[in-house]
Amino acid sequence: MKIIIISDTHGGYKALHEVTLLHKHADMFIHLGDGEKDLYQLFQNEPWAKQKYQCLTGNCDYRKEIATYQTLTLDLPYGHKIFAAHGDLLSVKYGTARIVYEAKQHHADIVLYGHTHVSDCRYEDGIYIINPGSLSIPRDGKKPSYALMDISEKGILPNLVFV
Repeated sequence: MKIIIISDTHGGYKALHEVTLLHKHADMFIHLGDGEKDLYQLFQNEPWAKQKYQCLTGNCDYRKEIATYQTLTLDLPYGHKIFAAHGDLLSVKYGTARIVYEAKQHHADIVLYGHTHVSDCRYEDGIYIINPGSLSIPRDGKKPSYALMDISEKGILPNLVFV
């Protein structure tokens, strides 16, 4: 299973569109928030994409027409589970302890979050912790980024992709 993880596009429709087309054969896309306007435009121009996207609401998503989830849990093949949140309500700017705690409460082995615009991809205490960064406004001195995650019977392979 191939999952593309995106966050914090903040008006960066062109980048969102390019990444979506580049990975149009992915099984799923997850947008972690702060991109509702971009997603609306994407779904207008590429109607097929709406069926592949799971969209969370971010602190800058005001209309809440496209992104309706504050948090999201997804059961995946091979016994894996995602816990995802934009992160603002779980204080991710001050660390990942709260969001990891929530993930453990949901028996998830994958945590996805955004909000900080700082890419992060690590494995700690049995949990993959992934922040794809921002596709339009990175705050870590790196290029804009997103994450790609492959899940198979052999395990989980997450990667950050810088564009």
